[in-house]
Amino acid sequence: MKKIINSITVFTTLAALFLTACGSAPKSSDGALKVLASTTFLADITQNIAGNRLRVDSLLPFGADPHAYQAAPSDVAKISESNLLVLNGIEYEHFIKSLLENVGGDRLIITASDGLTPNQMEDEENSGQMTGDPHMWLDPNRVISYVENIRDGLIKVDADGAEIYNANADAYISQLKELDAWIVEQVNTIPSERRLLVTNHEAVGYFAQRYGFEIVGAVIPSLSTEAGTSAKEMAALIEQIKASGAPAIFLGEVENPDLANQIAAETGVKVVDDLHFESLTAGVPAATYIDMMKHNVSRIVDGLK
Repeated sequence: MKKIINSITVFTTLAALFLTACGSAPKSSDGALKVLASTTFLADITQNIAGNRLRVDSLLPFGADPHAYQAAPSDVAKISESNLLVLNGIEYEHFIKSLLENVGGDRLIITASDGLTPNQMEDEENSGQMTGDPHMWLDPNRVISYVENIRDGLIKVDADGAEIYNANADAYISQLKELDAWIVEQVNTIPSERRLLVTNHEAVGYFAQRYGFEIVGAVIPSLSTEAGTSAKEMAALIEQIKASGAPAIFLGEVENPDLANQIAAETGVKVVDDLHFESLTAGVPAATYIDMMKHNVSRIVDGLK
């Protein structure tokens, strides 16, 4: 497990490059504001704030892995038609820069993670360099900041809806606080010595910090599912699992389980491969961000008891 370091970093967001001069975006040709989020979970969070006043679409479809996503020509059209674009930031949408270079029009870009300090981890692709962990949404407390940033962006593009956006944001923040309390209750049912997480890639740092888990290691020691792992790293993880007594390896549904299954065969642990870290589902079990979190926590609790 690479050491995670909390440090204050300064990073430039795409928003600074693409804000419209007046701080608001023009309506589309049909008179409606078009709001686009990069991922399904960001679209759901944004829709909760927009309520019935605006429709929010997701650039990526259900089940897509943003780490491995290959942009389609239709994505340029979707972004071109948008008035407001919601991104996670911290280099999560690595594919977005080239798309933005090829679209016309003006739009407001909201970076949902603005104002939050990302954990810094060793960059597997650039030796000696550090990179920020973008997976902040796996801690609902950090999503409260997402909500505030998105609310403020919606008000910029649609000041007439400010009262609605403020009320919806307050209501959703209350739901996030209830979610956090529920997760604490669920985690407290796991014996402290069994609160051990092994994942496919390094996605659960913020979740582990908030809820008192120890991260034993990751099959792919990287923030991205697209990275690789060496035989030496595989052997080291097998020894870490045996030494720690971690009972399971947890994978997102979009991740390839082959390496995890190999490690499970060597260690005797189970593989739980139906979590949803990067995308919602079209219906149960992860139709909304809150559903996604509850599903993941339930599967983790069941896997560790």
